Amino acid sequence: MSGVVKEGDQVLLVLDWRRKYLIKVKSGGELHTHKGVIRHDDIIGMPYGSVIKSSTGRLFHVAKPRLIDFIEKFSRPTQIIYPKDAGQIIMYADIGPGSKVVEAGTGSGALTAVLASIVRPDGHVYSYEVNERFLREAKKNLERVGLLSYVTLKLKDVTLGIDERDVDAVILDMPTPWLVVEHARNALKGSGFFVSFNPTLNQVSKTIVKLRESGFFDIRVVEVFEREYQVDPVALRPRTLMIGHTGYILFARRGISQ
Repeated sequence: MSGVVKEGDQVLLVLDWRRKYLIKVKSGGELHTHKGVIRHDDIIGMPYGSVIKSSTGRLFHVAKPRLIDFIEKFSRPTQIIYPKDAGQIIMYADIGPGSKVVEAGTGSGALTAVLASIVRPDGHVYSYEVNERFLREAKKNLERVGLLSYVTLKLKDVTLGIDERDVDAVILDMPTPWLVVEHARNALKGSGFFVSFNPTLNQVSKTIVKLRESGFFDIRVVEVFEREYQVDPVALRPRTLMIGHTGYILFARRGISQ
């Protein structure tokens, strides 16, 4: 993406921290908001970071959208994994360019998109989902952000087996991760990462028992909280609402029997 807005670009118009509008710029197009109308033709040719006035005189910043801006606009047949949790998964499972990752529980494809953006250009994500409608929505979302070529979407129950071998990580967002432990062991490289995200400790506990039985090591469970602050020099303080409990993230490494 160049430094100025071109026709066909995806652009984020920012009114304030809550009100942001993701649009695809096209000649003759208009964005209608409760703070006025913005003509697409007025945006074309503007440098990113510029300010544009709506028809009512309100100021909007013209910004390049981040991946999270697209994800927040994804159609969501299921709840997504929050950025605070996705970041922990990427760091603790050591996922980077070239990584080969198996994911199960595609849902809307939010985590799939994050993983694909990290493993490209030489890595790949294999994502398993049992609901065909969810898979269709995920495909549309991944196409929108230009990441589908780094993902293989599979309509398959991962509890019946994982097709891939020598993968760097298996990441599960599903109710019964303990049923996948043995399949993950067969798929992972030595010391590769098993990761599961679950809302209850009952699920985590059952999975830990199975992981230990299967020779996994370096088992770790984390829970991440996020508190945003009101950005006001006169009244800088935490916002009233915060993202509290979303789920427990369980990490383990595949051991090799001697």
